[in-house]
Amino acid sequence: MANNGGRTINRLSALRVTRVDMPGYHHDGGGLYLQVSPVGAKSWIFRFKLHGRAREMGLGSLNTIALADARQKATECRKLLLDGVDPIEARNAARARDRLEAAQSMTFSACATAYIAAHRASWKNVKHSSQWESTIETYANPVIGPLSVKQVDTSLVMRILEPIWQSKPETASRLRGRIESILDWATARSYRAGENPARWRGHLDSLLPASSKIRRVQHHPALPYEQLGLFLQQLRAQPGVAAKALEFLILTAARTGEVIGARWGEFDFDKNVWTCPPDRMKSSRPHRVPLCPATMKILKDLSDTRTSDYVFQGGKADKPLSNMAMLAVLKRMGRTDLTCHGFRSTFRDWAAEQTNFAREVAEAALAHTVGDKVEAAYRRGDLFEKRRSLMTAWAKHCARTVSQNNNVVPIKAAVA
Repeated sequence: MANNGGRTINRLSALRVTRVDMPGYHHDGGGLYLQVSPVGAKSWIFRFKLHGRAREMGLGSLNTIALADARQKATECRKLLLDGVDPIEARNAARARDRLEAAQSMTFSACATAYIAAHRASWKNVKHSSQWESTIETYANPVIGPLSVKQVDTSLVMRILEPIWQSKPETASRLRGRIESILDWATARSYRAGENPARWRGHLDSLLPASSKIRRVQHHPALPYEQLGLFLQQLRAQPGVAAKALEFLILTAARTGEVIGARWGEFDFDKNVWTCPPDRMKSSRPHRVPLCPATMKILKDLSDTRTSDYVFQGGKADKPLSNMAMLAVLKRMGRTDLTCHGFRSTFRDWAAEQTNFAREVAEAALAHTVGDKVEAAYRRGDLFEKRRSLMTAWAKHCARTVSQNNNVVPIKAAVA
């Protein structure tokens, strides 16, 4: 049974409340007290007993809660006690509900921003992060950005995806996966509950055709390997660091990010080896690249005018080339039909069709990861010496002219 703390109420006056300065509890009645601390700070306290247990509940500072407001709060507490409800527990439960409602009202746009910020460090490059932000901002936010993330349902996801599912299948497929990841994150953070409306298997796959069936995969445009010798002759006539970077990329069969980020400390000039560190590799593992005389000449030429730690110096001090610089060279050459990544396909086609090197050697030269877990567990080496032979043969092929390529004889490389 609740004890109201006294028979009379409203003992204090507004004037007394402002003037009293004696430390301790000053009773207003009905369980309401003005507490004065040893340093003169004043606050309201509601004291009560429930189920034989004495408790105190802070109602706020006198600077914030006036006498009339404190009395109203005390009255609300006494009403709860009449029903056997602990006012402290009732307040805690109300605050928890408020926090939950506030959390669940978090918008999809805010969740997307938080998700990207949380995962940005794990993504390999700035381009990947910008693609996330761009697709969400362009396609998702206009439909669901301002909505509470808990309101996002299948119909809203379909409103985002349907307009671009057939016209831009690759973009739409990636966008769907990104929305699914953001909603999974929001569920894990208790901002929403229930099934993920952007999931594919067993859900959206019943509403949308598989993107792979809409249109054939568009591979990066690749130069036929028979034309590579003439192309490199034309490329070497181009001025600038970007042209040398593109030639280096072709000769090493490397990716754009691996090349433009190359630093001088990664090269062993005694052994003619370039070791690309894991932070620039798609596989997140270091990758050794054997260097042929042509690539070593490129490095020597650049070393003679070295002004930066970066091998392929950009326009700004101590900055590498832009990832668009080599594409600009191709455009200047009138070869907008080609991409930098496509030269890796040129290399792979040549290795498969013009040599007897084992498939795994060519795949290792491209730094492709082994898909089979059992095979990966047993293959601990990087086939480096075999790759050196392969890259030497590739350099010889790159040096051939078109007329020479017409009479090329497949390389009889030994297969160990």
